[in-house]
Amino acid sequence: MTAVTDWQAWQDSWDRQQEWYLPDREERFRVMLDMVEAVAGPAPRVLDLACGTGSISARVLRRFPDARVTGVDLDPALLTIARGYFEGDDRITFVTADLQDAKWTQRLPHTRYDAVLTATALHWLCTEPLRQLYGRIAGVLGDGGVFMNADHMPDESTPRLNAAERALRHARMEREQAAGVLDWETWWMTAAADERLAEPVARRYEIFGSHADGEFQPVEWHAQALREAGFGEARCVWRSVTDAIVLGLK
Repeated sequence: MTAVTDWQAWQDSWDRQQEWYLPDREERFRVMLDMVEAVAGPAPRVLDLACGTGSISARVLRRFPDARVTGVDLDPALLTIARGYFEGDDRITFVTADLQDAKWTQRLPHTRYDAVLTATALHWLCTEPLRQLYGRIAGVLGDGGVFMNADHMPDESTPRLNAAERALRHARMEREQAAGVLDWETWWMTAAADERLAEPVARRYEIFGSHADGEFQPVEWHAQALREAGFGEARCVWRSVTDAIVLGLK
């Protein structure tokens, strides 16, 4: 098996593990890219924030072949997969940076982007660091630029609905896990056993531990925080029972 095939397999494995938790993952990506095209056109300069293996980046470049993408993350293991998967594609650049570092934007290859996209990542941050991050994101977007955050944004006003959805989701997850789908912990154990990923996985656990602590905020909090950060418009553009996409427009 060639190295290219291996990186494709790891990319597919990551996607499947994430889809186990988020069965509507592709739908949220579609909505995000629709909004990018509507606001920035078919050749955007995109910043993939907390990019992981580059799931968003891959979909951006498939849909917009003339796009240019910068992927930013701190996780050495996921960045190893991303760099291997995209090797030879000069449309994308990867940057190692800590989003809680006030100077992370100085590492970027461009000063302005048309779109900043992130998914299922910023809930790892606590409230005040996230608020500060929104301000820095506003600073790297040009006038008319768009930011979207697809993440867990609970609505506690419907406890019975939430419980019913949770029961259905967990039943599906149990069936799929019995059929061989890897959960988060098992996926990382498998990655650690790969000779090319063992060292970056070890470094990853030194940085993050088993899982970072963060906080969940409702849609309304995110929209208000984006307005306070300098976005002219902010609203929810997609929602499920548990998750949402909040969009900010400069």
